[in-house]
Amino acid sequence: MKIYGLQKMTLLDYPEHVGCTVFLGGCDLRCPFCHNYELALRKVPPVMDENEFFSFLERRKGLVDAVTVSGGEPCLDAGLPELLRRIRQMGYKVKLDTNGMHPQRLAEVTKEGLVDYVAMDIKNSPEKYAVTCGLEELDLDRILQSIRILKKGAVDYEFRTTVVKEFHSTDDFHRIGELIQGAEKYFLQIFTDRDTVPYAGLHAPVPEEMAGFLAVSRLYVPAARIRGEE
Repeated sequence: MKIYGLQKMTLLDYPEHVGCTVFLGGCDLRCPFCHNYELALRKVPPVMDENEFFSFLERRKGLVDAVTVSGGEPCLDAGLPELLRRIRQMGYKVKLDTNGMHPQRLAEVTKEGLVDYVAMDIKNSPEKYAVTCGLEELDLDRILQSIRILKKGAVDYEFRTTVVKEFHSTDDFHRIGELIQGAEKYFLQIFTDRDTVPYAGLHAPVPEEMAGFLAVSRLYVPAARIRGEE
């Protein structure tokens, strides 16, 4: 397995833990607002192989206590369960970031207890899901399956939406709320433009818009928060 990125220490990715984040390459979505677009397309070279990564983790024992596995989309990689298993065996907590397009692998790693926390992106309302992902069409049933898997509560989890002015409206958050109603945690993440974002001309909603989206979200998930304002 090739490692396409490594953040050696972070206080942000895994709630209440000092961790590191490892990025796997490849993704089956093409979100116009993606911060890791070149990595998702594997247009950048790997930064290390699996053995180098585990040597790094060995040296970080006592300095970090958790590992976030992100991407790209980690669930695309057939070697993901073994990667998670080895991280757990080293004594680290494990968080998985996923777009929800691979419910069978998500079910596998949660059932086997290979992850402690899962963060799943909810891109938009069903009607706008495909276009928000940069696709002409998308099998929404796979997303719905992943939502159901997480809502069963076998593992701690959150749903999250990156909010982009050009893609999201108040009605969308009603429809998202209907999808995830009953979840304990839902975060709205304000879009930040970067050089790595594949499409220019995208913007963050103004604070008043975000406040309105949050109010709607709390009708369905009372504990919903804007990330960074928890």
